[in-house]
Amino acid sequence: MSKLTLDAATAGRFANLALACIHREYPNKTGHHILTSDRDARPPRKLTPAFYGCFDWHSAVHGHWMLARLARLFPQAAFAAKARQALAKNLTTENLSREAEYMRSDARASFERPYGLAWLLQLAAELTEWNDTGAREFSAALRPLTEIALRRLETWLPKLSHPVRSGEHSQSAFSLSLMLDYARAAHRLEFQNLLESTIRRFYLTDRDCPLAYEPSGEDFLSPCLAEADLVRRILAGPEFAAWFDSFLPSVPRNGSLWMKPVQPLDPTDGKLGHLDGLNLSRAWMLNGIIGALPAGDLRISSLRHTAEQHAGAGLAAVTSERYEGAHWIGTFAVYLLTRRGERS
Repeated sequence: MSKLTLDAATAGRFANLALACIHREYPNKTGHHILTSDRDARPPRKLTPAFYGCFDWHSAVHGHWMLARLARLFPQAAFAAKARQALAKNLTTENLSREAEYMRSDARASFERPYGLAWLLQLAAELTEWNDTGAREFSAALRPLTEIALRRLETWLPKLSHPVRSGEHSQSAFSLSLMLDYARAAHRLEFQNLLESTIRRFYLTDRDCPLAYEPSGEDFLSPCLAEADLVRRILAGPEFAAWFDSFLPSVPRNGSLWMKPVQPLDPTDGKLGHLDGLNLSRAWMLNGIIGALPAGDLRISSLRHTAEQHAGAGLAAVTSERYEGAHWIGTFAVYLLTRRGERS
């Protein structure tokens, strides 16, 4: 497990990335927006009045998650009051009712599926676990949108014939991880059972993941590590250790570095800069895998070394200088440093 920790000053720097974007409407990518009539040709703040900033809908959602997580963990920090105010401005009953109306359209059955919907559930989980009056109000206001997302996913997953093994938003493994963590936190047993059966159907017979083909040039998620980090959520230690040995047999047992961090050649390019996020997600996935292996497993030292190298490289790239990365990468840093999901 990485030794990196998060202090209030660093948390404040990350919070400022979200505070700078959740109310910033432009530039805005509406790639998931389907026009159903002239009425849909409106600015983002009119279509989705809660999650209209941070360049795209899913980044707005996880920007709100990051503020909620940091305010929950550092309630006395200087940034916490601003974070609460920002959440209160957007997560109103009126705004979220309009979000629900937008998503409810049959034409948007695949809207932000699975990545954005998974982050919406992660936001719901954070608010559910936050023992705070304001958080309970936000949670209640979010519930109609959460229920629509659940129905969308419950309809989609039984029909998804194969996992999606990309390194970007369409990947199924990472989103299933966020969904499963939500289901357990919110005690949604039927949804949890659906997720666990889907994971077993998709992944438990996998062997020899082709790690040598990673990364693709625009990845921010590792297909192989995301799958392992997902499977460890449903298998007991020895059972997971055996599955992991067959799935990724190349892990060293001598403490040496397993994979090197990656470096984007042009981080000002929004797609090429995804590789900075890949370093962060690899780090938290490796930490999750480490925590699931039995104590004394000979692979742990190499996995830990590799996780620390990736975390260092990824965190060094978290900056407010380039909006191409600033609108989202802080979330990945916070997910890593707050160890969200590691023990799920």
